[in-house]
Amino acid sequence: MILPLAKFRKYIDKFNEDDEETVIQEISNKDSWSWLQQNIPFFECPDQEIEEVYYFRWWTYRKHIKRTPDGFIITEFHPNVHWAGKHNSINCSAGHHFYEGRWLKESKAIFYDFATFWFRRGGSSRSYSTWLVDGIWNYCTVLGKYDLLIDLLADFVGNFRAWESSNLHSSGLFWSNDDRDAMEYSISGSGLRPTLNSYLFADAVAIAKTAELAGDSRLQEEFSHKSSEIKQLMLERLWDPMEEFFKVLPLGSHTAALTSWDFSNVDPSHNVREEIGFIPWYFNIPDIGYENAWTQLIDPNGFFAPFGPTTAERRHSRFMSEHSNHECLWNGPSWPFSTSQTLTAMANLLNNYDQKVVSLQDYLKELQVYARSHYRQVSSSKRICWIDENLHPFTGEWLARGILERWGWRTEKGGYERGKDYNHSTYCDLIISGLIGLRATDNDELLVINPLIPQGTWHYFCLDRVSYRGLDLTIMYDETGQRYGHGAGLFVFVNGKQRAYSPSIGKIEINLTKSAY
Repeated sequence: MILPLAKFRKYIDKFNEDDEETVIQEISNKDSWSWLQQNIPFFECPDQEIEEVYYFRWWTYRKHIKRTPDGFIITEFHPNVHWAGKHNSINCSAGHHFYEGRWLKESKAIFYDFATFWFRRGGSSRSYSTWLVDGIWNYCTVLGKYDLLIDLLADFVGNFRAWESSNLHSSGLFWSNDDRDAMEYSISGSGLRPTLNSYLFADAVAIAKTAELAGDSRLQEEFSHKSSEIKQLMLERLWDPMEEFFKVLPLGSHTAALTSWDFSNVDPSHNVREEIGFIPWYFNIPDIGYENAWTQLIDPNGFFAPFGPTTAERRHSRFMSEHSNHECLWNGPSWPFSTSQTLTAMANLLNNYDQKVVSLQDYLKELQVYARSHYRQVSSSKRICWIDENLHPFTGEWLARGILERWGWRTEKGGYERGKDYNHSTYCDLIISGLIGLRATDNDELLVINPLIPQGTWHYFCLDRVSYRGLDLTIMYDETGQRYGHGAGLFVFVNGKQRAYSPSIGKIEINLTKSAY
């Protein structure tokens, strides 16, 4: 252990002091510090906002751990909302919940329940599009145990076949309603979207890998073929070569005929670059050669904004168009749900692709913008950490919150402070797997660390007490050697023993053989 834990209690005390604890589930505010210090990796860096928001997001995440008669689940909203399923569950963000929660130490009891809930205990696994099986796979990869996956394999297959029955279009791609993507009033609308197609590609890959672990070669081959088909069709049909972006082909229904694959024939009012076009990289779908899409992320006419990224390109005529009868719009406002998808995809781009379109500096800048959005000005002299539904990309105002407050916190809309502590995105996973670069793999013998921090930007950082495959990891950088007392450079400790060193920030690979421990 490198970091003194007591140093970070100030954050939790401040969050508790500023909080109006409207709902208490498994872990109350008064018990939060005790629980967090036993379960989360600790993190330190020179950027005060990035560091503070890291602890804030763990503090809010534990609020959503809920004990039910069907075991533990992770909630999205705190107040009960009428569109939720059993126990106020919503499947839409479950992929995010698994990615974020995989770094908690004592997580097995929670996430084995949570995974099983969706398939055997009354969870509605297809009410919204999501990447459930992929999320469970990535949770188990960090845990280093795959028994949960094998146990649920038949359920995974049944879930996938149900998607095929309800949403498979004659083109071979999957049709989805923008509302069922939880993206109401998007400019593109419903049709063949990068969302559900990417999610089901990822689930098919995870099913194939699980089938291999289970020794079912027939099932492995079938789902490997399905994932390859989805990928090929996405690259051929959802990529607009003129505008160099993955886009939606609008369709009125999943049975509607598609007369043309040419985006130039799409109604200009629906033909748009949207942030969902980055989702394919979340799952490493594109081959080399599609990277120019990422120029749009850092372009002020594309998606870049002070509290962005925006969910639609700013140059489009319908950007931020108003719908006065609805508080949740996806025609331009910034949504943490999509921001965390985009930043995960960007980390994959920087790790897995040979490209020069975006840089480490771009990644850090986007992460700083995301951290900056996690605040609310409560008076002229006080701002507090906050996470809610959607933001105005130019002012940082929490849009849905302001609208719901003006409407008088109507009961049918979820009531008082519906979106407070909204668990609809990731942040801590972006720090751990992206910024600090702990890249989870399914290789039991390989540990990959690849920080996405530009050399010379930070003089120090430390990610301490990370639980990975039953090991306790510390990743530490000290430019001068004076801060942590172990010398200058980048260090990786495994179970308290130094296992790797680099004089500068860069990629490190460690052979994790059992004999070393």
